[in-house]
Amino acid sequence: MRILFSSLGSYGHTYPLMPLAIAAHEVGHDVTFVTTAPFAATVTRYGIEHVPGGMDMLSAFELAGAGPADRKSPGFRPERVSAVFGSVLPRRCAADLVPVIADRKPDLVVHELANPGAGLAAKVVDVPAVCHSFGRMWRPTGPPEALRRYLGEVAAELGVDLPAGDLMSLGNPYLDICPPSVQDPEFSVSRPIPLRPVAYSEPGELPDWVLEHRTPLVYLTLGTAFGDARVLRTAIAGLATLDVKVIVSTGPSVSVAALGEVPDNVVVRPWLPQADLLPHVDLVVHHGGAGATMGTFATGVPHLVLPQGADQFSNADVVTAAGLGDQVLAADLTAEVVAAKAHRLLTDDAVKAAVRAMAEEVAAMPSPHDVARALSDFA
Repeated sequence: MRILFSSLGSYGHTYPLMPLAIAAHEVGHDVTFVTTAPFAATVTRYGIEHVPGGMDMLSAFELAGAGPADRKSPGFRPERVSAVFGSVLPRRCAADLVPVIADRKPDLVVHELANPGAGLAAKVVDVPAVCHSFGRMWRPTGPPEALRRYLGEVAAELGVDLPAGDLMSLGNPYLDICPPSVQDPEFSVSRPIPLRPVAYSEPGELPDWVLEHRTPLVYLTLGTAFGDARVLRTAIAGLATLDVKVIVSTGPSVSVAALGEVPDNVVVRPWLPQADLLPHVDLVVHHGGAGATMGTFATGVPHLVLPQGADQFSNADVVTAAGLGDQVLAADLTAEVVAAKAHRLLTDDAVKAAVRAMAEEVAAMPSPHDVARALSDFA
């Protein structure tokens, strides 16, 4: 079967689809992946065809007047975020994908939740589609009526109808990688299909000491899009006071040099193979991004969440409410608070039991290979 995957061009939107795309290729499907050019090597290393399409997300936000500087303005209207996800990105994605779908003639399109443009393109060429989540149920910031208006305009330009119900999934079957016990209670789609969340990152080698460590190992990251040197420095200062080893990934938005000299029990790297690292750590201190949250659910270790933006605050709330960890908001962020909460999470038996139960729940969900074999049911 020919399957075309498509995601927005960012780590947090492309990486969650990679386990299923790889599995689909491995079980014998002919797989094409459409996303922005910087992810070509990510896709092609597995023998999957990459076709460039869509646009850089930062450019889309700037085009809609919703860039980082705009969002700090007192007069900023959340409707501009709706314009990004309901107009700018889907219009460009649909324009790029319609000819690709018409040429490749896939039997099925798998579109990422934040990329309804790919789902609309599938409707134009009359190809069945399924929607792939990247975390808990997500909707862009902004009034729902604005999002419906923007997406309706794009659909009308393409000559297709905008379905009733959830806008981002377009009423398509929904591959849900969120464990049911922590899914949004208001989550409602017509055809949910459970899919085990599997951490994905570019392959790489871990230091030998990570595999052999005897003292607790804490992993600190703020992801790829919300790096903040001040937050990292504060977290490092707190974690370093504990009897632990700390390994830090600065990500692409913070330089290693920006963190200055660090204590002897802290190791800083610009990048780490997160999927390979997670099974070896005892605590993850992260920003609450969907990838870090879902990946940590699967490995059964506690979370200490330092949310910075987007859906990270709701993920932090869920982690805390489920007893899987704790959170520190910006107003409360001090080295002392980080140290106290990290110490509790490393020693609390109730938290350890909760994260083990979560890992078991994740392991019981259908694997990417299980779901890949069943994708023909939706073609």
